Amino acid sequence: MRHRMAAAALALFGLLLSIYLTLYKLGFTGPLVCGTGGCERVQTSRWAELFGVPVAAYGVAAYLALLVIAMAGLSEQRIADPAPTKWLLIVSGAGVAFSIYLTSLELFVIHAICRWCVASAVVITAIFVVSLVGRKGEWGVGSGT
Repeated sequence: MRHRMAAAALALFGLLLSIYLTLYKLGFTGPLVCGTGGCERVQTSRWAELFGVPVAAYGVAAYLALLVIAMAGLSEQRIADPAPTKWLLIVSGAGVAFSIYLTSLELFVIHAICRWCVASAVVITAIFVVSLVGRKGEWGVGSGT
């Protein structure tokens, strides 16, 4: 199940990225390393929190869930089970939808782009795509069955 390995690796990267942004938002790091200034503008906007929780912390939770799902799906007991891939699709699909919302806020409301946020959007989209490809393979598409 190569798609689950790819999803796990991508989720680990996304987790580290989200932890970095969360630590910044909570005041545990210095300035964001971004190169444009857009990152700090986005991260200090009123849209950087949802229900009093940093948006990046939701990313931590989502990427951690994706990592756990992908790793569990690699165990011998679950290698043939399509459920982990289904859950990868559901969670990453929700992440893609949320990323589209956040990116639209950056473009049309905040008028600044955070490169780290764009990287996270690319990572969650990649997880969705590899999970979709894996799901199609599990359904027998292209396998002649």
